[in-house]
Order: sequence, then structure tokens, then C-alpha cells
Amino acid sequence: MKVVILAGGLGTRISEESHLRPKPMIEIGDKPILWHIMKEYSHYGFNEFVICLGYKQHMVKEFFADYYLYSSDVTFDLAENSMEVHNHYAEPWKVTLVDTGLHTMTGGRVRRIRDYIGDETFMLTYGDGVSDVNIEKLLEFHKSHGRIGTITAISVDQRFGVLDLGKGGQVHEFAEKEEKDAGVVNGGYMVFEPAIFDYIEGDDTVFEKGPLPKLAEEGQLMAFHHDGFWKCMDTQREKEQLEKLWASGQAPWKSWD
Repeated sequence: MKVVILAGGLGTRISEESHLRPKPMIEIGDKPILWHIMKEYSHYGFNEFVICLGYKQHMVKEFFADYYLYSSDVTFDLAENSMEVHNHYAEPWKVTLVDTGLHTMTGGRVRRIRDYIGDETFMLTYGDGVSDVNIEKLLEFHKSHGRIGTITAISVDQRFGVLDLGKGGQVHEFAEKEEKDAGVVNGGYMVFEPAIFDYIEGDDTVFEKGPLPKLAEEGQLMAFHHDGFWKCMDTQREKEQLEKLWASGQAPWKSWD
């Protein structure tokens, strides 16, 4: 099953860093947060990724093209114009990097990768948040209810879309955020059937304002409750919080060895 990661936005709220690099390439420890997210999925055996790019996309492509240089010892023989890579280490990943446009909205980015998904169930998440959500149980839940979509519900005071949930996890309403809102929100870590593509009109479609509310209205959206750790790196302060957790050696999202 493929994992789609939205990694093309401008990241304006964390402009201290995003004016230099795309938000998913901002580092926690010595690795981009995008790498941390991919390691989470890989821990559960999901190793095929489709990454939706836009802003400064060349930096993401260069990271994967030069992955050996980032993760191994290397000897350069300048006289012979050769390179030897030592202690070869590679992730078991297949990564497809897709230019989904500089100003394309989230729904439009998902629509643009349709040909890479085909008629398969797929996972979808954002390129700026980490969690210790059990992805295996998330997928089991999705398969159990037979609806088009599953999102992960997080209980926090937040700035994100607020969910009105019914018995069994059905999403009755997907409401846009308001300043006063707090409660259960969409934390990403989603699973969708390919029918979701029919709910996306074009590049200007915001996934959270069009397709998700429509699915909820039709009874086709369910929520998987997660009571553990979740953090979106939306500001410099949140980046520093994640850095501190990683440096402590007790990062809650680090499920891999």
C-alpha cells in the first residue's frame, strides 16, 4: 500500500526556516521531519511513498538522490575522480517525487498523484507532523467499516478542522477551525479508497474544505481515535519542542530501532 505525503506547501507560519527550505525538510535532530514521518510508516512495513512536492521541490529531490551521502561514510578520490561509499545503508523505500505545482491546494495535490495510486487503497498524511499512532490498527479500523475515508482524531486545543463525531467514529461534520475551538481535530494519518478522487475538482480544491466535509455529509468518513502523542511542527516554538524531545532520546514518535 502506498503512502502519500503532502510536502509542497509554503510553510508561512514557520518562516524563520521555510524561507530557506521547504517545511518538510526542516530538521529534527539531523534529519528532515519528512524522514521521521517516513520512518514511522516504514516501521509498520509501509515502504512505498508518493510525495507531493511544490515549494523548493529540488531540495527534496536532492536529499533522496544523495541519500547515500547523507547516511554513509564516503571516500572521494579526486585524482581518480571516483567515489567509494562505505557502510552502505539504505532504507527499504521506493519513493516517487511528484511536482504537484507551486500554488496548488491540498486537494489539488492529491488529485495530481491519481495516476500513481490507481485503483488501490492508500494512506495520506501531512509532511509536518509526527505521532506514535499505531498505523497497523489504523488500517485495520479502516478496513472494518467499509467507508471511503478514515482520518485520525486527536484530542487537543488546536488551530485545525474540528470534528463532530458520532457513535462508532462516524464523522457527522468536518467544520473549519475557529479561534475558540478546542477538542477533537483531524491529525492527518488518513486512509482512503480511490473513490476519494471523484470528490476533488481541481488544483484549487482545498482537501479540508471540499472533499472531507462532503464525505462527512454523506456518511463516508470515519475517525480513528488516537490518545497518544501527536505534534504538528507549525511554528518555530513547536520545532524547538520536537528538537528537545529528540535530543532527550525519548522522542515518543520514534517507534523504530
